[in-house]
Amino acid sequence: MSKGTINKAILVGRLGQDPDIRYSANGVAVAKFSLATNDSVPGAGGEGNREERTEWHRIVVFGKTAEFCGNYLSKGRLVYVEGSIRTNQWEDAQGQKRYTTEIVARDIQLLGSGDGQGQAQGQGAGAAAGAQNRMRNSGAAGRSAVEELPANTGAPDDDIPF
Repeated sequence: MSKGTINKAILVGRLGQDPDIRYSANGVAVAKFSLATNDSVPGAGGEGNREERTEWHRIVVFGKTAEFCGNYLSKGRLVYVEGSIRTNQWEDAQGQKRYTTEIVARDIQLLGSGDGQGQAQGQGAGAAAGAQNRMRNSGAAGRSAVEELPANTGAPDDDIPF
């Protein structure tokens, strides 16, 4: 870590779809999924009205934690995600520079029950309770896989209902 700088993201949200699990050329598991977080913002008209705003985040996970995500996470599941922010740059077919920002997760915690209903952490998280309830990526495997994988060039799917 460079002196005086921090790249850390902490999110609590619901999965927009089941994780997509793939393997890199050297056999490292890679999971990708979208995570929705909600925020209450002042609404139109000013009279104390508030509106819910949903923000979608791209999450990528490597190694054993990616396999954990494939086994225990599903659309609508409430999770805690901790990691760092990474921006990828590429050129599209027309030569335009494009950017994608994602969270490279190092820590995933299941919150609530498997059916998407919120529940206090540690109260009946099902088969994933206990030691499986909190997973961290191994440093070396996560870093090498990040450098070897190509950037995700797909557009975000912002209209996922749940």
